[in-house]
Amino acid sequence: MKLWVPSDAAAKACGAEPLVAAIAAQAAVRGQQIEICRNGSRGMVWLEPLVEVETEAGRVGFGPMTVADVPALFDDPERHPKALGLVEEIPFFKRQTRLTFARCGQIEPLSLDQYQAAGGWEGLRKALAMAPASVVEEITASGLRGRGGAGFPTGIKWRTVLEAEAPQKYIVCNVDEGDSGSFADRMLIEGDPFCLIEGMAIAGHAVGATQGYIYIRSEYPDCVRVMRKAIALAETAGLLAEAGFALEVRVGAGAYVCGEETAMLNSIEGKRGTVRPKPPLPALEGLFGHPTVVNNLLSLAAVPWIMAHGGQAYQRFGIDRSRGTIPLQVGGNVKYGGLFETGFGITLGELVVGVCGGTASGRPVKAVQVGGPLGAYHPQADFDLPFCYELFAGQGGLVGHAGLVVHDDSADMLQLARFAMEFCAVESCGTCTPCRIGAVRGVETLDRIAAGDATALPLLDDLCDTMKYGSLCALGGFTPYPVQSAIRHFPQDFPVAREAAE
Repeated sequence: MKLWVPSDAAAKACGAEPLVAAIAAQAAVRGQQIEICRNGSRGMVWLEPLVEVETEAGRVGFGPMTVADVPALFDDPERHPKALGLVEEIPFFKRQTRLTFARCGQIEPLSLDQYQAAGGWEGLRKALAMAPASVVEEITASGLRGRGGAGFPTGIKWRTVLEAEAPQKYIVCNVDEGDSGSFADRMLIEGDPFCLIEGMAIAGHAVGATQGYIYIRSEYPDCVRVMRKAIALAETAGLLAEAGFALEVRVGAGAYVCGEETAMLNSIEGKRGTVRPKPPLPALEGLFGHPTVVNNLLSLAAVPWIMAHGGQAYQRFGIDRSRGTIPLQVGGNVKYGGLFETGFGITLGELVVGVCGGTASGRPVKAVQVGGPLGAYHPQADFDLPFCYELFAGQGGLVGHAGLVVHDDSADMLQLARFAMEFCAVESCGTCTPCRIGAVRGVETLDRIAAGDATALPLLDDLCDTMKYGSLCALGGFTPYPVQSAIRHFPQDFPVAREAAE
Protein backbone atom coordinates (compact mmCIF):
# COMPACT_ATOMS: atom_id res chain seq x y z
CA MET A 1 0.00 0.00 0.00
CA LYS A 2 1.29 3.45 -0.97
CA LEU A 3 0.15 6.40 1.11
CA TRP A 4 0.70 10.14 0.87
CA VAL A 5 0.76 12.36 3.96
CA PRO A 6 1.59 16.08 3.63
CA SER A 7 4.72 17.49 5.21
CA ASP A 8 3.28 20.98 4.76
CA ALA A 9 3.31 23.23 7.86
CA ALA A 10 -0.50 23.33 8.02
CA ALA A 11 -0.68 19.52 8.05
CA LYS A 12 2.06 19.37 10.68
CA ALA A 13 0.17 21.85 12.84
CA CYS A 14 -2.85 19.53 12.63
CA GLY A 15 -0.89 16.44 13.70
CA ALA A 16 0.69 15.01 10.55
CA GLU A 17 3.92 13.86 12.23
CA PRO A 18 2.33 11.70 14.98
CA LEU A 19 -0.02 10.39 12.31
CA VAL A 20 2.85 9.22 10.09
CA ALA A 21 4.45 7.49 13.07
CA ALA A 22 1.15 5.79 13.93
CA ILE A 23 0.67 4.56 10.34
CA ALA A 24 4.18 3.10 10.26
CA ALA A 25 3.70 1.45 13.66
CA GLN A 26 0.34 -0.05 12.66
CA ALA A 27 1.80 -1.46 9.45
CA ALA A 28 4.67 -3.03 11.40
CA VAL A 29 2.27 -4.66 13.88
CA ARG A 30 0.25 -6.15 11.03
CA GLY A 31 3.31 -7.16 9.03
CA GLN A 32 2.08 -5.15 6.06
CA GLN A 33 4.45 -3.54 3.59
CA ILE A 34 3.66 0.11 2.99
CA GLU A 35 5.31 3.15 1.41
CA ILE A 36 4.69 6.57 2.94
CA CYS A 37 5.37 9.52 0.64
CA ARG A 38 5.43 13.09 1.95
CA ASN A 39 3.76 15.53 -0.40
CA GLY A 40 2.68 19.15 -0.12
CA SER A 41 -0.80 20.18 0.93
CA ARG A 42 -3.70 20.13 -1.53
CA GLY A 43 -4.87 23.32 0.13
CA MET A 44 -8.04 21.92 1.76
CA VAL A 45 -6.97 22.94 5.25
CA TRP A 46 -10.14 21.77 7.01
CA LEU A 47 -9.24 18.20 5.94
CA GLU A 48 -5.67 18.24 7.25
CA PRO A 49 -3.97 15.97 7.89
CA LEU A 50 -5.25 14.52 4.63
CA VAL A 51 -4.07 10.97 3.98
CA GLU A 52 -4.21 9.71 0.40
CA VAL A 53 -4.06 6.03 -0.56
CA GLU A 54 -3.13 5.07 -4.11
CA THR A 55 -5.63 2.84 -5.88
CA GLU A 56 -6.15 1.76 -9.47
CA ALA A 57 -8.84 4.43 -9.80
CA GLY A 58 -6.65 7.18 -8.36
CA ARG A 59 -5.72 8.58 -4.97
CA VAL A 60 -8.44 8.19 -2.36
CA GLY A 61 -8.53 10.69 0.50
CA PHE A 62 -9.15 10.26 4.22
CA GLY A 63 -9.41 13.26 6.51
CA PRO A 64 -9.08 14.98 8.75
CA MET A 65 -7.18 12.00 10.15
CA THR A 66 -6.15 11.41 13.73
CA VAL A 67 -3.99 8.73 15.30
CA ALA A 68 -7.17 7.01 16.51
CA ASP A 69 -8.37 6.69 12.89
CA VAL A 70 -5.32 4.71 11.75
CA PRO A 71 -6.34 1.09 12.55
CA ALA A 72 -9.53 1.40 10.49
CA LEU A 73 -7.40 2.50 7.53
CA PHE A 74 -5.93 -1.03 7.45
CA ASP A 75 -9.15 -2.87 8.33
CA ASP A 76 -11.60 -1.71 5.66
CA PRO A 77 -10.59 1.52 3.89
CA GLU A 78 -13.76 1.69 1.79
CA ARG A 79 -15.91 1.91 4.93
CA HIS A 80 -13.59 4.19 6.86
CA PRO A 81 -15.58 6.97 8.59
CA LYS A 82 -13.15 9.57 7.24
CA ALA A 83 -13.21 8.28 3.63
CA LEU A 84 -13.65 11.11 1.11
CA GLY A 85 -13.49 9.28 -2.21
CA LEU A 86 -11.15 10.33 -5.00
CA VAL A 87 -9.31 13.46 -3.91
CA GLU A 88 -9.61 15.16 -7.29
CA GLU A 89 -13.40 14.67 -7.16
CA ILE A 90 -13.83 16.57 -3.88
CA PRO A 91 -16.00 19.56 -4.94
CA PHE A 92 -13.66 22.22 -3.46
CA PHE A 93 -10.75 20.76 -5.43
CA LYS A 94 -12.61 19.82 -8.61
CA ARG A 95 -13.94 23.35 -9.16
CA GLN A 96 -10.45 24.84 -9.35
CA THR A 97 -8.33 25.78 -12.34
CA ARG A 98 -4.90 24.76 -11.12
CA LEU A 99 -2.03 26.12 -13.17
CA THR A 100 0.48 27.52 -10.67
CA PHE A 101 -0.45 24.90 -8.05
CA ALA A 102 -0.97 22.01 -10.46
CA ARG A 103 1.73 19.85 -8.83
CA CYS A 104 1.13 20.81 -5.19
CA GLY A 105 -0.02 17.74 -3.30
CA GLN A 106 0.67 15.45 -6.26
CA ILE A 107 4.43 15.06 -5.97
CA GLU A 108 7.13 14.80 -3.35
CA PRO A 109 8.47 18.37 -3.12
CA LEU A 110 12.17 17.48 -3.32
CA SER A 111 11.97 14.82 -6.03
CA LEU A 112 13.57 16.07 -9.24
CA ASP A 113 12.33 12.99 -11.09
CA GLN A 114 8.71 13.53 -10.05
CA TYR A 115 8.93 17.23 -10.86
CA GLN A 116 10.18 16.53 -14.36
CA ALA A 117 7.61 13.77 -14.92
CA ALA A 118 4.88 16.27 -14.05
CA GLY A 119 6.06 18.77 -16.68
CA GLY A 120 8.84 20.45 -14.77
CA TRP A 121 11.66 22.27 -16.63
CA GLU A 122 9.64 22.32 -19.87
CA GLY A 123 9.14 26.07 -19.61
CA LEU A 124 12.81 26.71 -18.84
CA ARG A 125 14.03 24.64 -21.78
CA LYS A 126 11.70 26.48 -24.13
CA ALA A 127 12.85 29.81 -22.73
CA LEU A 128 16.57 28.98 -23.08
CA ALA A 129 15.96 28.22 -26.75
CA MET A 130 14.51 31.71 -27.25
CA ALA A 131 16.08 35.16 -27.35
CA PRO A 132 15.64 37.05 -24.05
CA ALA A 133 13.45 39.70 -25.70
CA SER A 134 11.16 36.97 -27.05
CA VAL A 135 10.71 35.55 -23.55
CA VAL A 136 9.78 39.00 -22.27
CA GLU A 137 7.25 39.36 -25.09
CA GLU A 138 5.69 36.00 -24.21
CA ILE A 139 5.25 37.09 -20.59
CA THR A 140 3.83 40.43 -21.75
CA ALA A 141 1.36 38.66 -24.06
CA SER A 142 0.17 36.49 -21.17
CA GLY A 143 -1.12 39.52 -19.28
CA LEU A 144 0.61 38.34 -16.10
CA ARG A 145 0.57 40.99 -13.40
CA GLY A 146 2.19 41.16 -9.99
CA ARG A 147 0.44 38.89 -7.52
CA GLY A 148 1.88 40.59 -4.46
CA GLY A 149 -0.20 43.73 -4.25
CA ALA A 150 -0.16 46.48 -6.86
CA GLY A 151 -0.79 44.25 -9.88
CA PHE A 152 1.91 45.89 -12.02
CA PRO A 153 2.35 44.19 -15.43
CA THR A 154 5.21 41.70 -15.15
CA GLY A 155 6.27 42.03 -18.79
CA ILE A 156 6.78 45.80 -18.50
CA LYS A 157 8.96 45.36 -15.42
CA TRP A 158 11.05 42.69 -17.12
CA ARG A 159 11.45 44.76 -20.29
CA THR A 160 12.73 47.71 -18.25
CA VAL A 161 15.43 45.55 -16.65
CA LEU A 162 16.30 43.87 -19.96
CA GLU A 163 16.88 47.24 -21.64
CA ALA A 164 18.91 48.63 -18.73
CA GLU A 165 22.66 48.55 -19.35
CA ALA A 166 24.62 47.26 -16.37
CA PRO A 167 27.40 44.75 -15.63
CA GLN A 168 25.20 42.95 -13.10
CA LYS A 169 21.46 42.39 -12.78
CA TYR A 170 19.41 40.56 -10.15
CA ILE A 171 16.15 38.67 -9.71
CA VAL A 172 14.62 39.00 -6.24
CA CYS A 173 11.64 36.91 -5.13
CA ASN A 174 9.51 38.36 -2.35
CA VAL A 175 8.36 35.63 0.06
CA ASP A 176 7.85 37.97 3.02
CA GLU A 177 4.27 36.75 3.27
CA GLY A 178 3.16 38.79 6.26
CA ASP A 179 -0.48 39.45 5.33
CA SER A 180 -3.10 37.87 7.55
CA GLY A 181 -5.01 35.17 5.70
CA SER A 182 -2.17 34.59 3.21
CA PHE A 183 -0.30 31.31 2.92
CA ALA A 184 0.04 30.57 -0.81
CA ASP A 185 3.77 31.38 -0.94
CA ARG A 186 4.50 29.01 1.93
CA MET A 187 2.28 26.33 0.47
CA LEU A 188 3.98 26.44 -2.93
CA ILE A 189 7.53 26.30 -1.55
CA GLU A 190 6.66 23.43 0.78
CA GLY A 191 4.85 21.58 -2.01
CA ASP A 192 6.62 22.48 -5.28
CA PRO A 193 9.86 24.45 -4.70
CA PHE A 194 11.39 23.63 -8.10
CA CYS A 195 8.56 25.59 -9.72
CA LEU A 196 9.90 28.78 -8.15
CA ILE A 197 13.48 27.91 -9.10
CA GLU A 198 12.39 27.36 -12.69
CA GLY A 199 10.46 30.62 -12.80
CA MET A 200 13.39 32.61 -11.44
CA ALA A 201 15.83 30.98 -13.87
CA ILE A 202 13.52 31.91 -16.76
CA ALA A 203 13.36 35.49 -15.46
CA GLY A 204 17.15 35.58 -15.21
CA HIS A 205 17.55 34.47 -18.83
CA ALA A 206 14.89 36.96 -19.96
CA VAL A 207 16.54 40.05 -18.49
CA GLY A 208 20.21 39.04 -18.37
CA ALA A 209 20.44 38.45 -14.62
CA THR A 210 22.83 35.83 -13.29
CA GLN A 211 22.03 35.99 -9.57
CA GLY A 212 18.77 35.55 -7.69
CA TYR A 213 17.72 35.97 -4.09
CA ILE A 214 14.67 34.46 -2.38
CA TYR A 215 13.67 36.53 0.63
CA ILE A 216 11.72 34.35 3.09
CA ARG A 217 10.23 35.50 6.38
CA SER A 218 11.81 33.96 9.47
CA GLU A 219 8.42 32.68 10.62
CA TYR A 220 8.63 30.06 7.82
CA PRO A 221 11.39 27.67 8.98
CA ASP A 222 10.06 24.76 6.90
CA CYS A 223 10.08 26.99 3.81
CA VAL A 224 13.68 27.99 4.41
CA ARG A 225 14.77 24.38 4.87
CA VAL A 226 12.91 23.05 1.82
CA MET A 227 14.00 25.92 -0.42
CA ARG A 228 17.68 25.60 0.47
CA LYS A 229 17.55 21.85 -0.11
CA ALA A 230 15.80 22.32 -3.46
CA ILE A 231 18.43 24.83 -4.61
CA ALA A 232 21.21 22.42 -3.62
CA LEU A 233 19.56 19.60 -5.57
CA ALA A 234 19.10 21.79 -8.65
CA GLU A 235 22.73 22.87 -8.45
CA THR A 236 23.98 19.30 -8.11
CA ALA A 237 21.92 18.26 -11.13
CA GLY A 238 23.48 21.09 -13.16
CA LEU A 239 20.12 22.71 -13.88
CA LEU A 240 21.08 26.16 -12.63
CA ALA A 241 24.45 26.04 -14.37
CA GLU A 242 22.65 25.20 -17.61
CA ALA A 243 20.66 28.41 -17.20
CA GLY A 244 23.71 30.43 -16.11
CA PHE A 245 21.93 31.37 -12.92
CA ALA A 246 22.72 31.19 -9.18
CA LEU A 247 20.27 31.33 -6.29
CA GLU A 248 20.50 32.15 -2.61
CA VAL A 249 17.97 32.27 0.24
CA ARG A 250 17.92 35.27 2.55
CA VAL A 251 15.86 35.17 5.75
CA GLY A 252 14.01 38.20 7.09
CA ALA A 253 13.77 39.15 10.75
CA GLY A 254 10.03 39.51 11.17
CA ALA A 255 9.46 43.10 9.99
CA TYR A 256 6.18 43.43 8.06
CA VAL A 257 7.47 46.47 6.18
CA CYS A 258 10.10 44.29 4.48
CA GLY A 259 7.30 43.00 2.30
CA GLU A 260 7.64 46.37 0.52
CA GLU A 261 10.15 45.88 -2.26
CA THR A 262 12.68 48.60 -1.40
CA ALA A 263 12.66 47.80 2.33
CA MET A 264 13.29 44.19 1.35
CA LEU A 265 16.24 45.21 -0.83
CA ASN A 266 17.72 47.14 2.09
CA SER A 267 17.30 44.07 4.30
CA ILE A 268 19.04 41.80 1.77
CA GLU A 269 21.92 44.28 1.64
CA GLY A 270 22.27 44.02 5.42
CA LYS A 271 20.72 47.39 6.15
CA ARG A 272 17.75 48.35 8.29
CA GLY A 273 14.49 47.51 6.53
CA THR A 274 13.25 51.00 5.69
CA VAL A 275 11.48 52.21 2.58
CA ARG A 276 13.48 53.92 -0.16
CA PRO A 277 12.04 56.95 -1.97
CA LYS A 278 11.23 56.42 -5.67
CA PRO A 279 12.70 57.26 -8.12
CA PRO A 280 15.01 55.58 -8.77
CA LEU A 281 12.94 52.48 -9.46
CA PRO A 282 14.40 49.10 -8.45
CA ALA A 283 14.22 48.06 -12.11
CA LEU A 284 16.94 50.64 -12.77
CA GLU A 285 18.73 50.97 -9.42
CA GLY A 286 17.71 48.11 -7.17
CA LEU A 287 19.78 45.59 -5.23
CA PHE A 288 23.30 46.92 -4.60
CA GLY A 289 22.46 49.73 -7.03
CA HIS A 290 21.96 47.43 -10.03
CA PRO A 291 18.86 46.80 -12.21
CA THR A 292 16.63 44.34 -10.38
CA VAL A 293 13.45 42.43 -11.10
CA VAL A 294 11.45 42.25 -7.86
CA ASN A 295 8.49 39.90 -8.13
CA ASN A 296 6.23 38.11 -5.70
CA LEU A 297 6.56 34.32 -5.55
CA LEU A 298 3.15 33.81 -7.16
CA SER A 299 4.17 35.90 -10.17
CA LEU A 300 7.41 33.99 -10.70
CA ALA A 301 5.76 30.61 -10.06
CA ALA A 302 3.26 31.32 -12.85
CA VAL A 303 6.05 31.80 -15.39
CA PRO A 304 6.93 28.11 -16.05
CA TRP A 305 3.34 27.31 -17.06
CA ILE A 306 3.21 30.36 -19.31
CA MET A 307 6.44 29.45 -21.08
CA ALA A 308 5.43 25.80 -21.42
CA HIS A 309 1.95 26.51 -22.83
CA GLY A 310 2.26 29.99 -24.30
CA GLY A 311 1.23 33.47 -23.28
CA GLN A 312 -2.02 33.34 -25.21
CA ALA A 313 -3.09 30.16 -23.40
CA TYR A 314 -2.63 31.93 -20.06
CA GLN A 315 -4.36 35.05 -21.34
CA ARG A 316 -7.54 33.12 -22.01
CA PHE A 317 -8.22 32.89 -18.28
CA GLY A 318 -9.53 35.91 -16.39
CA ILE A 319 -11.47 39.09 -17.11
CA ASP A 320 -10.67 42.63 -18.28
CA ARG A 321 -7.02 43.47 -17.48
CA SER A 322 -6.80 40.77 -14.82
CA ARG A 323 -5.58 37.73 -16.74
CA GLY A 324 -4.68 34.21 -15.77
CA THR A 325 -5.46 32.53 -12.47
CA ILE A 326 -5.35 33.80 -8.93
CA PRO A 327 -4.65 31.61 -5.87
CA LEU A 328 -7.29 32.77 -3.38
CA GLN A 329 -6.54 32.02 0.26
CA VAL A 330 -9.54 31.90 2.58
CA GLY A 331 -9.34 31.83 6.36
CA GLY A 332 -10.97 33.22 9.48
CA ASN A 333 -14.48 32.16 10.46
CA VAL A 334 -15.13 30.00 7.39
CA LYS A 335 -16.46 26.48 6.97
CA TYR A 336 -14.10 25.30 4.23
CA GLY A 337 -10.91 27.32 4.45
CA GLY A 338 -7.90 26.86 2.23
CA LEU A 339 -6.37 27.70 -1.13
CA PHE A 340 -8.60 27.91 -4.19
CA GLU A 341 -6.92 28.65 -7.53
CA THR A 342 -9.22 29.87 -10.26
CA GLY A 343 -9.38 32.36 -13.11
CA PHE A 344 -9.94 36.01 -12.27
CA GLY A 345 -13.65 36.83 -12.39
CA ILE A 346 -15.10 34.63 -9.66
CA THR A 347 -17.26 36.79 -7.40
CA LEU A 348 -16.62 37.36 -3.72
CA GLY A 349 -19.94 35.77 -2.78
CA GLU A 350 -19.46 32.75 -5.03
CA LEU A 351 -16.13 32.09 -3.34
CA VAL A 352 -17.07 32.73 0.29
CA VAL A 353 -20.55 31.16 0.24
CA GLY A 354 -20.66 28.89 -2.82
CA VAL A 355 -17.18 27.38 -2.55
CA CYS A 356 -16.23 27.85 1.09
CA GLY A 357 -19.67 27.27 2.63
CA GLY A 358 -20.02 30.51 4.57
CA THR A 359 -18.99 30.79 8.19
CA ALA A 360 -17.82 27.94 10.40
CA SER A 361 -20.04 29.27 13.19
CA GLY A 362 -23.14 29.02 11.02
CA ARG A 363 -23.94 32.68 11.65
CA PRO A 364 -24.36 35.14 8.75
CA VAL A 365 -21.27 36.59 7.11
CA LYS A 366 -20.80 40.17 8.25
CA ALA A 367 -17.54 41.19 6.60
CA VAL A 368 -14.75 39.77 4.48
CA GLN A 369 -11.39 41.49 4.59
CA VAL A 370 -9.56 41.06 1.29
CA GLY A 371 -5.88 41.82 0.77
CA GLY A 372 -4.38 41.39 4.22
CA PRO A 373 -4.50 43.56 7.35
CA LEU A 374 -4.52 46.71 5.21
CA GLY A 375 -7.32 45.54 2.92
CA ALA A 376 -10.86 46.84 2.98
CA TYR A 377 -13.75 45.13 4.75
CA HIS A 378 -16.44 44.09 2.29
CA PRO A 379 -20.08 43.58 3.36
CA GLN A 380 -22.54 41.17 1.78
CA ALA A 381 -23.58 44.01 -0.53
CA ASP A 382 -20.22 43.49 -2.30
CA PHE A 383 -20.74 39.77 -2.86
CA ASP A 384 -21.38 40.34 -6.59
CA LEU A 385 -17.93 41.94 -6.94
CA PRO A 386 -15.69 39.89 -9.29
CA PHE A 387 -12.05 39.37 -8.40
CA CYS A 388 -10.39 41.90 -10.67
CA TYR A 389 -7.77 44.52 -9.77
CA GLU A 390 -9.66 47.47 -11.24
CA LEU A 391 -13.11 46.45 -9.99
CA PHE A 392 -11.89 45.97 -6.42
CA ALA A 393 -10.10 49.32 -6.57
CA GLY A 394 -13.32 50.90 -7.79
CA GLN A 395 -15.03 49.72 -4.60
CA GLY A 396 -12.35 51.19 -2.36
CA GLY A 397 -10.56 47.88 -1.89
CA LEU A 398 -7.65 45.88 -3.22
CA VAL A 399 -7.02 42.30 -4.28
CA GLY A 400 -3.46 42.40 -2.95
CA HIS A 401 -2.01 38.98 -2.23
CA ALA A 402 -5.58 37.59 -2.37
CA GLY A 403 -5.83 36.57 1.26
CA LEU A 404 -9.37 36.66 2.67
CA VAL A 405 -10.44 36.66 6.30
CA VAL A 406 -14.14 35.98 6.96
CA HIS A 407 -16.04 37.41 9.96
CA ASP A 408 -19.55 36.58 11.13
CA ASP A 409 -22.15 39.00 12.53
CA SER A 410 -20.65 38.90 16.03
CA ALA A 411 -17.54 40.81 14.88
CA ASP A 412 -16.95 44.29 16.31
CA MET A 413 -15.84 46.35 13.31
CA LEU A 414 -14.63 49.26 15.42
CA GLN A 415 -12.19 46.98 17.21
CA LEU A 416 -11.10 45.40 13.92
CA ALA A 417 -10.47 48.86 12.46
CA ARG A 418 -8.49 49.78 15.55
CA PHE A 419 -6.38 46.64 15.14
CA ALA A 420 -5.49 47.66 11.57
CA MET A 421 -4.39 51.11 12.70
CA GLU A 422 -2.45 49.72 15.66
CA PHE A 423 -0.80 47.17 13.36
CA CYS A 424 0.52 50.02 11.22
CA ALA A 425 1.74 51.88 14.31
CA VAL A 426 3.70 48.83 15.45
CA GLU A 427 5.09 47.86 12.05
CA SER A 428 5.92 51.29 10.61
CA CYS A 429 9.57 51.61 9.58
CA GLY A 430 9.49 55.28 10.61
CA THR A 431 10.50 56.76 7.26
CA CYS A 432 7.22 58.61 6.56
CA THR A 433 5.68 61.07 9.02
CA PRO A 434 2.07 60.22 8.04
CA CYS A 435 2.70 56.55 8.78
CA ARG A 436 4.98 56.93 11.80
CA ILE A 437 2.89 59.53 13.62
CA GLY A 438 -0.45 59.21 11.85
CA ALA A 439 -0.99 55.60 12.87
CA VAL A 440 -0.38 56.38 16.55
CA ARG A 441 -2.77 59.34 16.41
CA GLY A 442 -5.22 57.12 14.53
CA VAL A 443 -5.36 54.60 17.38
CA GLU A 444 -5.95 57.42 19.85
CA THR A 445 -8.70 58.89 17.66
CA LEU A 446 -10.46 55.54 17.31
CA ASP A 447 -10.37 55.18 21.08
CA ARG A 448 -12.04 58.59 21.37
CA ILE A 449 -14.73 57.47 18.91
CA ALA A 450 -15.26 54.28 20.93
CA ALA A 451 -15.73 56.45 24.01
CA GLY A 452 -18.47 58.42 22.20
CA ASP A 453 -16.53 61.53 21.19
CA ALA A 454 -18.28 62.70 18.00
CA THR A 455 -15.69 65.44 17.39
CA ALA A 456 -13.08 62.75 16.71
CA LEU A 457 -14.82 61.44 13.56
CA PRO A 458 -13.86 64.29 11.18
CA LEU A 459 -10.34 64.20 12.59
CA LEU A 460 -10.10 60.51 11.64
CA ASP A 461 -11.27 61.28 8.08
CA ASP A 462 -8.59 63.94 7.67
CA LEU A 463 -5.96 61.68 9.19
CA CYS A 464 -6.83 58.81 6.82
CA ASP A 465 -6.61 61.09 3.79
CA THR A 466 -3.20 62.30 4.91
CA MET A 467 -1.94 58.75 5.34
CA LYS A 468 -3.30 57.67 1.95
CA TYR A 469 -1.52 60.33 -0.01
CA GLY A 470 1.49 61.09 2.17
CA SER A 471 3.12 57.69 2.69
CA LEU A 472 5.87 56.20 0.54
CA CYS A 473 4.69 52.60 0.84
CA ALA A 474 1.55 50.53 1.13
CA LEU A 475 1.79 50.22 4.92
CA GLY A 476 0.80 53.83 5.55
CA GLY A 477 -1.04 54.31 2.26
CA PHE A 478 -3.42 51.39 2.66
CA THR A 479 -4.01 51.49 6.43
CA PRO A 480 -7.01 53.83 5.97
CA TYR A 481 -8.75 51.22 3.77
CA PRO A 482 -9.93 48.93 6.59
CA VAL A 483 -10.74 51.90 8.83
CA GLN A 484 -12.78 53.84 6.28
CA SER A 485 -14.53 50.76 4.88
CA ALA A 486 -15.50 49.64 8.39
CA ILE A 487 -17.06 53.02 9.16
CA ARG A 488 -18.78 53.27 5.76
CA HIS A 489 -20.29 49.78 5.67
CA PHE A 490 -20.85 49.10 9.37
CA PRO A 491 -21.88 52.41 11.01
CA GLN A 492 -23.85 50.47 13.63
CA ASP A 493 -20.51 49.54 15.22
CA PHE A 494 -19.49 53.22 15.30
CA PRO A 495 -22.28 55.02 17.19
CA VAL A 496 -20.87 58.48 16.49
CA ALA A 497 -20.68 57.67 12.76
CA ARG A 498 -24.31 56.52 12.76
CA GLU A 499 -25.41 59.67 14.61
CA ALA A 500 -23.45 61.87 12.18
CA ALA A 501 -25.14 60.19 9.23
CA GLU A 502 -28.56 60.66 10.77
